[in-house]
Parts: sequence; structure tokens; C-alpha cells
Amino acid sequence: MAITKVTNDLLDLSVSTDALALPSGTTAQRPTNPVEGTIRHNTEIGETKLETYNGTGWATVNKFEPPVASYLVVAGGGSGGLANNNADHNNTGGGGAGGLRTSYGSTSGGGSSAESDLLLSNGTTYTITVGGGGSQGNGSDSSISGADITTITSLGGGFGGGGYNPLNLPYGIPGSAGGCGGGGGNLYNRSGGAGTAGQGYAGGTNSGSGNSSYPASGGGGTASAGVASTCCAPGAGGDGLSVSIIGSAINYGGGGGGSYGPTSGGTASGGIGGGGYGAAGSGNPDGGPGTANTGGGGGGTWGKSRSGTPQWPGGLGGSGVVILRIATASYSGTYTGSPTVTTDGTDTILTYTSSGTYTA
Repeated sequence: MAITKVTNDLLDLSVSTDALALPSGTTAQRPTNPVEGTIRHNTEIGETKLETYNGTGWATVNKFEPPVASYLVVAGGGSGGLANNNADHNNTGGGGAGGLRTSYGSTSGGGSSAESDLLLSNGTTYTITVGGGGSQGNGSDSSISGADITTITSLGGGFGGGGYNPLNLPYGIPGSAGGCGGGGGNLYNRSGGAGTAGQGYAGGTNSGSGNSSYPASGGGGTASAGVASTCCAPGAGGDGLSVSIIGSAINYGGGGGGSYGPTSGGTASGGIGGGGYGAAGSGNPDGGPGTANTGGGGGGTWGKSRSGTPQWPGGLGGSGVVILRIATASYSGTYTGSPTVTTDGTDTILTYTSSGTYTA
């Protein structure tokens, strides 16, 4: 091995392709009076065995650790069902919440276990897509993608079941499948839509039999299924999951409530976590919208004895959100879009309410 001595007593080893053998021993064998900058190999301290004396004590020299990101990905919620302006098919189901996937905490959407954090690569750019809420249909997907990871995608919430049917079938349409399923509309056991495993629950199914004014059911949420309607009351939306990734607990992904024309049935509440309320009576005929950036489903509407348009839309679904939580020591500060950047303890948090990127 070639060694060249240069000025200031510096040993230049850069011409060598070999390795430098350091002193090696146990903790008890450390030198008695080390000088600051002393470095050695400690055989007793686990994976990170290189240590240095910093002037007051011995400190390990940490091995390189790639940045790790915890995440929350919530899709846009589905809208409440579309009602016909006639005596039948008038009560519509609540929209299903957008699907939810997270690696933070112990539980993800649909009652599944939390997923694994993302292992990022320095210099790689990751694309953040935030899905919009549904308008007379399912919500849009949200995702995190990058060249070196498997894309994390949450599916948009299902459209609430209702009276409008382009095929003009006599019994309305069921709730649509999605991240969380849309609630069933009124009349003849209209089914709730299915949720997606690992993301959310199904919408409630109307249990009525042949009564055209039967109430509609609630859309599914990320923490519980939509509530089925009964003979005299609409079903509430399923609740959203509580996640503390920003440092405080927030519920995401509440389903929309089902509607009921007669005021005696009361208004069906949206699920905790941004679900819109279901319509009830002539004084409150339109379903409430899902809350923005929660993935909440829109509330169902009703159309009996209303004039001005042949179909009445349900409440709009709420838009989704994507959140990254990264150790501040590993945070690059490089992103596009307009995420809100906050800190919690030793971590930095980026909350995307619209699409953008993050470069590790």
C-alpha cells in the first residue's frame, strides 16, 4: 500500500485501493487517555462497530441509513346517489368514502393492519396524486409512485345507489363498489356497494321490500360499514379511521348518509371523518357534501314531487389527501406543488391537498 506524507502531518491514502486496518478490541480495551478524534473498531457494540472519541466520551459512527417515510393515502369520496323526480326511486344512498391506506399507527383502512413504511432513495423523485371527490359518480384515486417503489394506490369511494338509471330499469340501481362502497338506494332490497380489502368497508343495503318511499342506506367508511336503512329511518354513513400522522388524531374517510323524503324519518348523519348528511324532507332535500381533504362521501338526496329537472344529484364527495412523515434529519426540503410543511417532535410532515412531488 502506497502512503504519501504531505504537509501538516496529513497522511494521504487516496492513491491506494486497499483498506486501512484500525485497532480492534472490546469496550474494556479502549485506550485510557485517548485524544479527540481517536477512532477504533469495537467488537461489542452490535452492527455499528466503528467508534470515535469526541473529547468527552466515545460515540459510535452511524452507518448510512436511507430515508424512510410513513404515509397516509386517502382517495376522493363518492357522491350521493342521483334521484329521479317522480314518485318512485326517490331516496338515494350516501356515497362511499375514499379508500385509505397508511403505514402510521397500528391500523389501516378496512380494519387491516398498518402497512410498511416506504424506503426512499436519495435523489429520487416521488409523484403524489390527490384524488378529487365524485360528482354523480365515484371519487378519484390517490397515490404515491416512484421508480424504486411499488405504487401505493387508494381507490375512489363508490357512488351512492339511487333512482336514476340510464337503462330505465324499474327498481333503481345499487351502490357502486369503491375504496368504500356506496349505500343502497330505496326500493326492492337495493344493495350497498362493496369496499376494497385493506382500504374500507361496504355501503349499507336497503332492507325494505317493495315500498317506493323506503329510506336509503349510508355509504361505507374506512373504519366501519354504512348503516342499513330501516322501515322508518335512513342509514348513517360509516365512520372514518382516526390517524395521528400529523401529530394529532384526525378521522379520515366517513361515508355519506342515506336520504329519506318524509321528515318524520329524520336526517341521516354522515360518518365521522367528513361524510355528508343525507337529505330529509322538503326543507332539506339535498344531500350534504363530503368534507374536502378527508375523502368523505356525499350524502344522498331525494326527488319525489320536486320540479325543475328530471334528476337531482346527491352531495359531492370530498377530495382526498396524501401525507408523508419523514425524520427531519433525512428531510430534503425539495418538493413541488403546495404541501403544508409542519414538524412534530423529530419528524417533518408534508400534507398534500393537491398533487405534487417529493424528492428524497
